[in-house]
Amino acid sequence: MPGMQYRRMGRSGLKISAITLGTLWFGSKLNEAAAVEIVDRALDAGVNCIDTADIYGKDRWDTPERGPSEEIVGRALRGRRESVVLATKVCAMTGSGVNDRGLSRKHITQGVHESLRRLQTDYIDIYYLHEPDYTTPLEESLETLNDLVRQGKILYVGLSNYYAWQVCKALWHADKKGLASVDCVQMVYNLVARDSELEMTKLCEAEGVGVNVWGALAGGMLSGRYLQCDPGKPPPDGVKPYPSTWEPRYFEAVSRLKEIAGPRSLSQFSLAWMLRNPVVSSVVCGVSSLEQLDENLGALDTELSDEDLQACDEVWRQLRPTPVMFYARGYGIDFK
Repeated sequence: MPGMQYRRMGRSGLKISAITLGTLWFGSKLNEAAAVEIVDRALDAGVNCIDTADIYGKDRWDTPERGPSEEIVGRALRGRRESVVLATKVCAMTGSGVNDRGLSRKHITQGVHESLRRLQTDYIDIYYLHEPDYTTPLEESLETLNDLVRQGKILYVGLSNYYAWQVCKALWHADKKGLASVDCVQMVYNLVARDSELEMTKLCEAEGVGVNVWGALAGGMLSGRYLQCDPGKPPPDGVKPYPSTWEPRYFEAVSRLKEIAGPRSLSQFSLAWMLRNPVVSSVVCGVSSLEQLDENLGALDTELSDEDLQACDEVWRQLRPTPVMFYARGYGIDFK
């Protein structure tokens, strides 16, 4: 088993493992016994960060209840919680009431208390706003998080699935008001989804914000296992890739990436590419089997050459040509 790497999360002093265990499937694809076995294997391999959410484990996210993942994680960590960096989230629908979703002071406060109870812990290491809530002022959400940091109920503030301008606004407001600032973002980022390199990764690097990646294998596309499918037809039963990637151009890009990887596992190659980026603090790997966990951990021993990186860049340029930045033309600005 490869040795684990640990990275500082942005400007904070928190050290987290390069691979984070994602628990999206705990309680749905995975029963509790299988989930605990995966947690045990991950911790034995040196993973020190576990990522969950109040709705993980639900078969459908638009139903009015919380998912079972937090409760399973809480029971799995009995007696060893202090050695783990525990992350969870708030925003999605967790009840039938009009205030049982979003990022109001009421829902965030209720969400924290429910997550603490379900996780069987006194504090949450990283607490994410799971997605923007356009019906609640950002200031209200940030001030609520600040109160929770002061109370010791959460330690680090995260934003998940936000735009770069929203992260910038949150950083500005926290600085202006003297609030606990944004310590990390969680976002989609992978070999066939690199749009965040235009703004988000540069913002995070400049401001010392950690980047914890989800979707690193593009919903399974970057495992290569769908290459035998016909992108002109609906995905087969049980196959749930990101809808936007079920197109011929993405299949062509993945085929080229598989050629670049050669005899190496495409999954491990893709994760190793992500871990070459110094802005990335950790990659969240949601797994549904021990074999999948071991496969992902193998990325830590996968080496990429400069030629590999250049070839990956060319695949991305062909897939998504760089947009024209009119305000930068003629000034020698390099956006790469």
